[in-house]
Amino acid sequence: MNSTATTTAPVHPTGGTPTKGLAIGKLGLWGSTVIGIASTAPLFSLAATLGYVVIAVGAQAPIAFVLAFVPMLFTAFAYKELNDDVPDCGTVFTWAAKAFGPRTGWMAGWSIAVAGVLVMANLAEIASAYLLSLIGDGALAENRFVVTTFGCVIIAVMTWVSLRGVEIGERMQQVLLAIQYLAMAAFVVGCLIGFFNGTAPDPTPVSLDWFNPFLADGTGMVQAILLALFIYWGWDTCLALTEETKDPRRTPGRAATLTTVILLVTYVGITVVAMMYAGLGDTGTGLANEAHADDVFSVLAGTAMGPFGWFLVIAVAISALSSSQTTILPTARGTFAMGIYKALPARFAKVNEVTKTPTFSTTLLGVIAIIYYAGMNLVSTDVLADSLLSMGLAIAFFYAIASFACVWYFRRTLFASRRNVFYRLVFPLIGGVFMTWAFVQSAIDMLNPDYGYSQLAGVGGAFIIGVGSLLLGAVLMFVWAMFPGARDFFEKRSLNRDTEVLAPE
Repeated sequence: MNSTATTTAPVHPTGGTPTKGLAIGKLGLWGSTVIGIASTAPLFSLAATLGYVVIAVGAQAPIAFVLAFVPMLFTAFAYKELNDDVPDCGTVFTWAAKAFGPRTGWMAGWSIAVAGVLVMANLAEIASAYLLSLIGDGALAENRFVVTTFGCVIIAVMTWVSLRGVEIGERMQQVLLAIQYLAMAAFVVGCLIGFFNGTAPDPTPVSLDWFNPFLADGTGMVQAILLALFIYWGWDTCLALTEETKDPRRTPGRAATLTTVILLVTYVGITVVAMMYAGLGDTGTGLANEAHADDVFSVLAGTAMGPFGWFLVIAVAISALSSSQTTILPTARGTFAMGIYKALPARFAKVNEVTKTPTFSTTLLGVIAIIYYAGMNLVSTDVLADSLLSMGLAIAFFYAIASFACVWYFRRTLFASRRNVFYRLVFPLIGGVFMTWAFVQSAIDMLNPDYGYSQLAGVGGAFIIGVGSLLLGAVLMFVWAMFPGARDFFEKRSLNRDTEVLAPE
């Protein structure tokens, strides 16, 4: 982009309120919610997680998804409270910097960027492999060069779509999400028909025991909750687009809460129906069969949907494809906000004057994701798979920071009302403690060399990637802090508790 096409200075829309130059008033509650749901890749997330959750807790799989939802909802409450007061596309970066100081804010922003790059690479791999498996006899899906090349093309295309403007992305996501839910609805109908007419492979009546956590093994339940916890990640995209919504102080928070509730109903509902149809056996189409635990829908699609089973397979690929684009939006806006407040070089704050999107941040994110994805495929697909597992550490890290930031930022008004006690203290504090536990427990689990797909010097590859990426961020933060351009940020001049938020009212 040349200098005439971009700007880094705050602009004033009609009414005089300074903004960062992003599009104003483009998303309503529905559009925001669609993007939030799409970001979680609900169909793919469930396909890749359901089998392992059933293996861990058996019949108590539905309650595991419910229990994982609770701390995520409490974290969403923290996001909503902070967004109501500080509606900023930097989200946790901005809130943490205001509450705890620049270094905590910087690390929060870095962890969001890390999670975005890791998940984009893996989603591109999944979308590429699934789509290629539908061509001819599926041989292309076994060719690593073809899969990797197509995956890089997918990232490039999704980056281009993101650069074209948030409205175009929203319209595309509405279509892709509709396909996902249409496929899930067809799957549910097929399962219920099979259950009631007796053609299901293992008809299993619904039981209240499925919702009793005390009937599950304690260790297994912990594993299941950790597995289920992170498939809710993505709802916070609503908050990263806060300045581009029609009501920045209310719509994003409502969309985030609505997104988590819709995801809960989706995950629990499909889990129950799948259990009714396929049962809990560890052979054949049973949900506890380890042979297809990483993708239960590919096995059940043909039996539950007959000749239309291919539609569910395509929908899983579309789910990954959709999420890869929506992941770019919050991640790029996070680094964009860091550029605005001088936590990163000024070029990160560039906005296209026509499309109103962060140009450098979005493009750089796509380029890094392509390089990382292609590089990991050259090293080992096992390492790439472990990078997806390690992502949970970064997610738990910035969710915990957001929750505790809510408590500390509002510390002077925590007891001003009964509502404040719950929404600014109790709920965020519980969410923060739970996310901290999730981080620590996940890190301990990842230390085991048998965890995941790779290891180095007796340590699990997922641990090395997860913890190593956060440590790399700490190193880069101290390096950047030595540059003159970073002084305003690290000395709390460009962003502090009293800094004006550059967002429209």
